[in-house]
Amino acid sequence: MPVVVLEQETEVRAVTKKKMKRKSNGGARSAQSLPEKSAASNRWPLVLATARKPERAKRGQELTTPDLVVLSLLAEQPMYGYQANMELERREIWDWAEVSRPQVYYSLEKLAGMGLLRKLEPRERKARLHRDTFETTEQGRTALADALERAEWITQRDRPAFLTWLALSWLARPGVFRKQLKKRRKFLLKELKREKATLTSIYAEVGHKFHEAVWMVGLMISQLQMEIRWNRHLEQSLARRARAVYPSVFSENLPK
Repeated sequence: MPVVVLEQETEVRAVTKKKMKRKSNGGARSAQSLPEKSAASNRWPLVLATARKPERAKRGQELTTPDLVVLSLLAEQPMYGYQANMELERREIWDWAEVSRPQVYYSLEKLAGMGLLRKLEPRERKARLHRDTFETTEQGRTALADALERAEWITQRDRPAFLTWLALSWLARPGVFRKQLKKRRKFLLKELKREKATLTSIYAEVGHKFHEAVWMVGLMISQLQMEIRWNRHLEQSLARRARAVYPSVFSENLPK
């Protein structure tokens, strides 16, 4: 029994001496701040490096707007990356969603890894790797349907740059407001013409007026027409522009 005690005391002294020696070496990290390396892998245990991995992984599994657009597009028919990009460009994706070409390729890889897309066997034996064709799986359709029930789709408002400019416009130089207002109207009229042409092409492709693409472009046309009317009315009212009548009311409510 005393022999066991002596061996334990000897072992404790050895460990203590090793720790004191490590501390005296001037290392930037103490023995208490880092676990000892694994002799087999010569790496620090993954528990430190991946402490935040679950949180990052969870963010990586969230479906972004490009992900949802790709899922919807490939639910129509299988495509490879270049085809998907060309079709989104044809549908003027930038008018209704912020999706870039690199994001499409990233979404294809991400969604395939999540099991939301399925890679199809190439029809040609010598098909190039970048021609990998994907289609949306049933799991992908379910994930898209779940995402479409989120509240943020219907509880957010846009913050157009024109609204910001309007709020700051009282500091513009004389004559600039009217000039910018006319430029804005010219731009809106050009966009209105383009959207009407888009709607005509949609009619030719869809064949009826009861389709989501028709409704979407119809909404954009209505918004453009409304702002054009508002723009003209505002220009007619510029001569009556004036400062706030009761600015003291605002200053009295400022925090002391």
